[in-house]
Amino acid sequence: MSLKTPNNPTKFNGEFNIFFCLILSMNEKKEIISYGEFLKLDIRIGLVVEAESIPKSRNLIKVMVDLGEEEPRQILAGMAQFFKPEEFVGKKVVVLTNLKPRKMMGLWSKGMILAADVGNKPYLLSLPPEVKEEVPVGSIVR
Repeated sequence: MSLKTPNNPTKFNGEFNIFFCLILSMNEKKEIISYGEFLKLDIRIGLVVEAESIPKSRNLIKVMVDLGEEEPRQILAGMAQFFKPEEFVGKKVVVLTNLKPRKMMGLWSKGMILAADVGNKPYLLSLPPEVKEEVPVGSIVR
């Protein structure tokens, strides 16, 4: 797949759009993986404690997520076209924590907040309010 075509949704004003890359990859047939490979994924519950727009970025939101670690983790979410930063704050979200860190717009992203794709619109995978308090940050998702 080439990222140079003007109609390619993975680029938006020259900026790499992670969410649309995920949509493209989700629509491709995936290779079957073993249970052992699945176990390599570290997916946990995190609480969004801060979120802010990134200057000069139309796609990314800088999100600080409490995963029960010493300090909140910085994650860049490619969802600014769909959510305002304040819509993230206070939500318990599902996070892929062992994704290789990646630098975008001069900032490091150290994980990925997971979302469902419905008609090319992301829906955050988060805990409903009635169980939000019962599930502590850092809980493993299996």
